[in-house]
Amino acid sequence: MNVKKPIMIIAGEDSGDLHGSALIAELKNIDPALQIYGIGGQKMIEAGMTPQYHIKDMAFLGFAEVVKHIPFIRKVQRELLNVVKNRNIKEVVLIDYPGFNLSLAKKLKKLDVKIIYYISPQVWAWGKGRLKKMKRLIDLMIVVFPFEKELYKNAGVKVEYAGHPLVERMNSYPYLSKSGLYEKFNLDDDKDLLLLMPGSRKQEIEKIFPESIKAAVRLSNELNMQTVVACSGNIDENIFRKLTHEKNFTIIKEHTYDLLKHAKFGIIKSGTSTLEAGLAELPFVVVYSTSALTYFIGKKLIQIDSISMTNIILDKKVIPELIQKDMNTEKIYSVAKSILTDIKKYELIKSELEKLKLKLGSGGASKRAAELIYAELND
Repeated sequence: MNVKKPIMIIAGEDSGDLHGSALIAELKNIDPALQIYGIGGQKMIEAGMTPQYHIKDMAFLGFAEVVKHIPFIRKVQRELLNVVKNRNIKEVVLIDYPGFNLSLAKKLKKLDVKIIYYISPQVWAWGKGRLKKMKRLIDLMIVVFPFEKELYKNAGVKVEYAGHPLVERMNSYPYLSKSGLYEKFNLDDDKDLLLLMPGSRKQEIEKIFPESIKAAVRLSNELNMQTVVACSGNIDENIFRKLTHEKNFTIIKEHTYDLLKHAKFGIIKSGTSTLEAGLAELPFVVVYSTSALTYFIGKKLIQIDSISMTNIILDKKVIPELIQKDMNTEKIYSVAKSILTDIKKYELIKSELEKLKLKLGSGGASKRAAELIYAELND
């Protein structure tokens, strides 16, 4: 097969890099000659994308940070538009990252570029006013949650449901055995794992880690557990040692799924990781804190009661959520301990999490999305 035109794919976060790399692999399976440009991380680059920028350059968190970086954001967008024009790119795939991507879509539309959005912005959380804007800008929306399809369809947006790529990723992951994980990282065979996932950005970690690690170590000491901190590939693990005086924890890099599978309990930052923990059927508590300004604006805009995707999909508060002032050592400790010391409560959470996979499909999302994107490219 010969594709006449190259395409651009834009992701701005670690989760987008994961989903983008799987998408690129499937697109390359359909047509190995496909040329792909854009923004992503190491995984997308290894899958075959020529990067214009790396996601580490795009790690802005909160409204204040975005405002501070507006000149840089505009520079990046100008360069992307130049690549689109110079390479004669006629199709751009946007992956989540709505603040940047919707702004870019508006500029791309003037270049007569076909715009496909893969992994929808959470318009159901931030307000449906964005739907009118998206109807004007987006040629095809590919959604990963079943309830999103009806939302876009009713708004007149062309939409297809592909399923969630995390399901296939976690199903096909080559997990270490529990004994293999413990041996590889010199963990104590007699102690269960308490897993702390404090985020994949430096700003998140600085906000979330110091309080969370104190609670985690206290729980581990009292309940004969061991604390393990999952470290994202783009983070220097020395940051954790600088942010705490605690010593009794182990940092493990790039083995998140193994840790989720074999942990007893999690203290997990709000985001994609909460969905991963839910799919792993790991009882956990959600933690999140951001700047006062970002929280104030978000509180005004957000129209749902939960921040955890696991709770949103299950349509009930299965997982406790500790946000802003509630995200403190005492609260994290007491809520986590109330679950870990109550077998009925612990098992009830596990049984509710079993339903999550049923709601998200059995896999094949990346292949389905790639087929839809390739069909649009050649339409």
